[in-house]
Amino acid sequence: MTALINSEQTILELVKTLNLQQQQQVIDFIEFLHFQAQKSEKTVEQPEEKEPISFLEAAKEFIGCIDSGISDLSMKKKELKQGYKALCQNQF
Repeated sequence: MTALINSEQTILELVKTLNLQQQQQVIDFIEFLHFQAQKSEKTVEQPEEKEPISFLEAAKEFIGCIDSGISDLSMKKKELKQGYKALCQNQF
């Protein structure tokens, strides 16, 4: 206990000797240490569990974002017989 009190007194005495900018850096560093401690406690305790979702739900934001210009290929039998290049040329 006395070692803790001595450490606190030493820290306070040293911080008092610093200018305001250096004191702010000390505060920032202490806040960073607290952030690291909370972050490591969170990962050690338990990882965040996410509720399982379907593939459709996961891909919902991407549906329709890619438009190749080629519609249903099953309806383009004639073009498919001619080949892929002919199919692409008909789209432009």
